[in-house]
Amino acid sequence: MSEAFINSAFLALSGGFQDAYTYNTRNEVFSNAQTGNVVLMSQHFMAGEWMDGLRYLLPLLSFALGVFLAEKIQNRFRYARKMHWRQGILLAEIVILFLVGFMPAALNMTATILVSFACAMQVQTFRKVNGYSYASTMCIGNLRSGTAALSVYMREKKTDQLRRSLYYFGVILVFGIGAGIGGNLSANYGIHTIWVSCVFLGISFFLMGIEKLK
Repeated sequence: MSEAFINSAFLALSGGFQDAYTYNTRNEVFSNAQTGNVVLMSQHFMAGEWMDGLRYLLPLLSFALGVFLAEKIQNRFRYARKMHWRQGILLAEIVILFLVGFMPAALNMTATILVSFACAMQVQTFRKVNGYSYASTMCIGNLRSGTAALSVYMREKKTDQLRRSLYYFGVILVFGIGAGIGGNLSANYGIHTIWVSCVFLGISFFLMGIEKLK
């Protein structure tokens, strides 16, 4: 189930939602799109705007820390029986995002750092959809892989390559839908809308739980 498209779809919905949320409600800083943060960070630093640059540097470092911690959790708990380690990561992410929804605008920096941390744990934990490597919280790698698979299909007519490209483009589409929902809800309802992302992740947690029971 951790690699099923239905599960990946809810993770991608959440990933797009989180990026739109932090950009629209937390001082225009990305939680997932760290390439964008690096560009904006460098621009501010070279202009001598050190505090503005830090707004993008700290989420970047938090993202790296999230990947590091998720890898450690996988190594230590991969054989746990009571709860799959991926479910544990999801549960931690849900708790973090739920708490972020209570943080006022004065804590925008802290909120964005926490969302970036949670996103990093997700992208490190869920890295395959039906056996194909992908990312649930960003699009550039999925776009490259999907386009390359489509090119191979057009040349060699191998249906597995077409299927592969559709998985990637499907994830991108769902990510975009999540971003659109997140952007519009954030504009209308503010900081509490991150709880919608918790619902998406909760569905993913539930799907994995059903599989474990079976």
